[in-house]
Amino acid sequence: MARYIGPVCKLCRREQAKLFLKGDRCYTDKCSYERRNHPPGQHGPNSRIKFSEYGLRLREKQKVRRVYGVLERQFRKYFAEADRTKGVTGENLLSLLERRLDGVIYRLGFASTRAEGRQLVLHCHVLVNGKRVNVPSYMVKVGDKVSIREKSREIPRIKESVTGAERRGQSTWLELDKASFTGTVKSLPVREENNAVAIKEQLIVEFYSR
Repeated sequence: MARYIGPVCKLCRREQAKLFLKGDRCYTDKCSYERRNHPPGQHGPNSRIKFSEYGLRLREKQKVRRVYGVLERQFRKYFAEADRTKGVTGENLLSLLERRLDGVIYRLGFASTRAEGRQLVLHCHVLVNGKRVNVPSYMVKVGDKVSIREKSREIPRIKESVTGAERRGQSTWLELDKASFTGTVKSLPVREENNAVAIKEQLIVEFYSR
């Protein structure tokens, strides 16, 4: 299964936005984007980039792809499904991306990043309604119960992530029971709290509708 394995801080600099791809490090003075908030490349901070209308839409699409950790082909499928669904296409797209199991693990606080959530799912540490699921793109539904397998609850990294979850904020569409390492999907994701990263989803709709 393909995935990006390069330096993630470079992605933040490329998109000129903090994408929170390094977990707790992004909230400290060690954040690479805070220290070098210019695009990567040989020209460094002296580079002047002026985007065309197409370029602005492309960069917004790339930014959202990188936030959620999906590749282009998969992202196109999400957009096609969002376009077929009743409602606002851009909001439908973000809702679909938020409902991915790796993202839900991140939102509940069991992982400090979506990439870490993906790893927990792939390594069979996650249960959905009591059954093991090892597909990061699994779509949760309202009423689903997502939990960490009992044997995995003693993993130090998971414990540390749960402890620092307050810093990342708790989503209102999810309900967390820290004692049992279980989260419940109460409703569909709310657009207003989808991400700490500023997203202009209308630009993505315009990109694919051109």
